[in-house]
Amino acid sequence: MPPGVKLMQKVSSSRLFMKVGPHFVPAMDRAVHKLTRGKVMLSAQMLPGVILTVKGAKSGIARRTPLACMPEEDNGTWVLVGSNFGRPGHPVWTVNLLKNPDAEISWKGTDIDVTARLLEGDERAAVWEKCLKFWPPYATYQQRVDREIRLFRLERRTREQ
Repeated sequence: MPPGVKLMQKVSSSRLFMKVGPHFVPAMDRAVHKLTRGKVMLSAQMLPGVILTVKGAKSGIARRTPLACMPEEDNGTWVLVGSNFGRPGHPVWTVNLLKNPDAEISWKGTDIDVTARLLEGDERAAVWEKCLKFWPPYATYQQRVDREIRLFRLERRTREQ
């Protein structure tokens, strides 16, 4: 585990971070990602991350959102966690993926076409346990909200699909 990760886990579980993080972290990630032509995301120094591009559920306009992810190296897939930093309400990007599951991610500077699938039931429960081991603050986020945090698995797709 890289130095500072334990500290970042503690900080990201705080109520102050829940209020400030959603405004600060994505803005910084977008700026650094753009400046480095997709090669660097600041938050990815602690947790792997992608830039998700998905059409808006209502507008149909492509929306770009920097997100932490849990890569599933064995499958060549990624899991996105709709934690919304432990705030009430599902994040908008999850609504967009439900309506428009065909999306794109920028992963380590490479653009990849993906299809998102909402995980449910036993499959969700098994992946949630892996998510808690991967980033323990997710447990704190879940305790703060009444909703079940959405999990999506992103699978590669070819442009013809």
